[in-house]
Amino acid sequence: MDPIDRGPEEYGHDERAGESADSARPPGTEIVPAAVPAIPSHAGPAHITPAQVTPALAHLKGAGPVTIPPPVRTVQLISGEYLLTVNPVDGSEIELCPPGRQPDAPTRRTAAERADLQRAGRPSVPPGPAAPPLPLLERSAERERLAGLLGRGRSVRLTGAPGSGRTALLEAVAADCADLAPDGVVRLSGHRRTTTELLYELYAAVHHSARCRPDRAGLLELVHGIGAVVVLDDLELGGDALDELLAATPECAYLLAATPDTDPASADAGLEEVALGGLGRGSSLELLERVVERPLTDEEANWAGDLWFESEGLPVRFVQAGALLRQRDQLRGSSEASDEFEPFVRPFERVSDDTPALTAGTPDGYDIPLPTLGEGAAPAVLLASRLTEAARATLRFAVALGGEVPHQAHLPALVGDTHADAALGELMSCGLLTPVGARYRLAPGVVTQLEAKGYADDAVAHAHTAAQHYAWWAAHPSVTPERVAAEADAILAAMGPLVPGQEAGHPSAAVLLARSAAPAFLAGLHWGAWERVLRSGSEAARIAGEVAEEAYFHHELGVLALCVGNLDRARAELEASIGMRGAVADKVGTVAGRRALALVTDRESGRPGTSVPLALPPGVGPGSGPEVSAAPAALSDENVTLVSRQEPPAPGPGHRTVPVPVPHRRRPALGARRNLVAAGAGAVLAAVLGTVVTLGATSGSDNAPTDEVRTGQSPDADNGEGDLPADQPVDDAPPNPDVQLPAPSTSGSAVPSDSASPSDSASPSDSASSPDDTPSKPGSPSTPPSKPPTSSSKPPTSPSSPPSSPSSPSPSDDPTEDPTGTPPPPSSPQTTVSGPNPSLSETSPEPTEA
Repeated sequence: MDPIDRGPEEYGHDERAGESADSARPPGTEIVPAAVPAIPSHAGPAHITPAQVTPALAHLKGAGPVTIPPPVRTVQLISGEYLLTVNPVDGSEIELCPPGRQPDAPTRRTAAERADLQRAGRPSVPPGPAAPPLPLLERSAERERLAGLLGRGRSVRLTGAPGSGRTALLEAVAADCADLAPDGVVRLSGHRRTTTELLYELYAAVHHSARCRPDRAGLLELVHGIGAVVVLDDLELGGDALDELLAATPECAYLLAATPDTDPASADAGLEEVALGGLGRGSSLELLERVVERPLTDEEANWAGDLWFESEGLPVRFVQAGALLRQRDQLRGSSEASDEFEPFVRPFERVSDDTPALTAGTPDGYDIPLPTLGEGAAPAVLLASRLTEAARATLRFAVALGGEVPHQAHLPALVGDTHADAALGELMSCGLLTPVGARYRLAPGVVTQLEAKGYADDAVAHAHTAAQHYAWWAAHPSVTPERVAAEADAILAAMGPLVPGQEAGHPSAAVLLARSAAPAFLAGLHWGAWERVLRSGSEAARIAGEVAEEAYFHHELGVLALCVGNLDRARAELEASIGMRGAVADKVGTVAGRRALALVTDRESGRPGTSVPLALPPGVGPGSGPEVSAAPAALSDENVTLVSRQEPPAPGPGHRTVPVPVPHRRRPALGARRNLVAAGAGAVLAAVLGTVVTLGATSGSDNAPTDEVRTGQSPDADNGEGDLPADQPVDDAPPNPDVQLPAPSTSGSAVPSDSASPSDSASPSDSASSPDDTPSKPGSPSTPPSKPPTSSSKPPTSPSSPPSSPSSPSPSDDPTEDPTGTPPPPSSPQTTVSGPNPSLSETSPEPTEA
């Protein structure tokens, strides 16, 4: 769109909307709202009247002015695995890209396409006669060295002071290296750019990227194979950020230009450092003659020598000094001698209030003295005083925007002069502008000089005017997102002074500008500017108290965080947006926010470290655990896992066991395992208690009844006595009616052994039994244990016949019988440790006689 000469095809034939509807409407037809008439693009928002946006509804009582909402721009683009729909009204919609919408693999641009793209990325040529090209003086050695290093694939960092001619040297070296790399030469601007933004711009310069933005992993894969000479001017990165850029593009050779204030590169970066100094005295005078386009007089040469010493030979100072000498020549000449394209100011006219009359102190009115040395070192104020009013107004807007110069197409609307676009040519010819990427900025030091002279007194008011203009222009349906993205720095600079809200209405203007520019930045794939304008707009909306607008900015920030993979940030922003929209009863916006939040939840469930359903083997789960009776032996192991699983088959040679991952949230088999542990612990506790009670009941004590047979009271076969006094009960001991005596044993051993250990059960009894041994009280009861003892694996057997000789003792062969007759559980054939009963071996060795 040309903001000055607008054609009907750009606005959808809006000229037809201004025709009278009364002549074409039949009688009796209902009156409907009229369309918005055509508005000249250079008029700006201040020229829009209510009559142009109010329909013919005046016959309705109390209807008031009703405006027709302007058409909105809806764009779909693909970011990684997501499909984004830019919705400027309710917020962007995000969803997973459908199967049929995935983009094809990006293709590389041809050499002709890259050349066209590079030409389109250069600053526009200002109107007026072209300035003569200036030579590159005293830079031959640096030029050859830089070209040689780049030809060997080395990356170089060129360091020079602002105004030392770094940009001109980069252009010359880029022309020398045009055929070195397969992807040619790529020119980038590092002004206010991060590492990620530079990588995306490099990708877009080599590959076709229409409405497609790869994710981080895809970007690194694509730029890894780019082989180009990257000329990066105005670098602001250093340290780790610069190392990341170099490591991501190993096949590129970089020519970096930075100022001495920029952070240096790390020691591992492998950059060649080249310093760029000022020009010599002779080269500085030659450059001044080229700018003036005539030889210097002796007085001018002496003045230029003093200026060289003061400015340390910076080329920008001599370009500006040449502009001062040209203005002096114009003031000393006549109107007939001036060029018809150049602004001419008569010598007797006062150019501005802060400029003295040019005829003062001169006899003929044409003898203008040379500028002083201070004016030559800081010439911005003197140069601006001799420019036209439109040029000075442009400087005031540039100072208000922090040095950013609006595009020449916006100057007529901002300044209020239809020929204000010519002011850009005036500023460029005076050396007050410098190219930065695809636009212009004020030259180094100009902002400081103009602020000292009062050009920043109305900076906030100028920023407010610029914000209103850009808000109207960015929201216009005829303006493409790419054009809005090209003006991103000026738009962001216009929001800066308004966000603090020093005056009423300024935060609201910043909110309106952010709402207009944010969708365009998103659609134009300038996501760095998109994020910055969203954050500034959110702060401005908070200050202005506009909850609905603040909710919109939070929603967009959540979508941005989701696209870059920051799920925690995305959830926080979307939840804040949903809460605010619920407070203002924005149902449509709430639905859009909940859809995006549901996608965040889906992404969180699939990332590492979150709970995922665990597939259990068959037969494992709550209520399907193993039997409790089979668990006590396995429960004694301390290394018990939380998730039960079936035992795999026997591993073969080389088999490696893979541990089962334990989920963080779900433990399906924990309840069954807890039941098994409790049942096993109960069984073990019951066995221990039974052992304690049995041992206490069967062990001897000082107060035990004497009518019980104990192992230590076995009669001695060699004592010579025929009776068994130890086995006789005591007559005077009163019987205890509460104690049952043990039943008679049919074996040679009266009672079981005290020990329940395997070693004790395998040893012979303490004393051999006599063949005449009989049960102490046949038929008398015995005290049973609290738990039925467990016998050995074989049933007890009684001796078939008594021993033939009383002198040959025989050990007790048979264990005691089970008093209750309960079948014992299976145990080891030799020993058992599961119960308190002892077990004896089947045969015991005969003891030797002493």
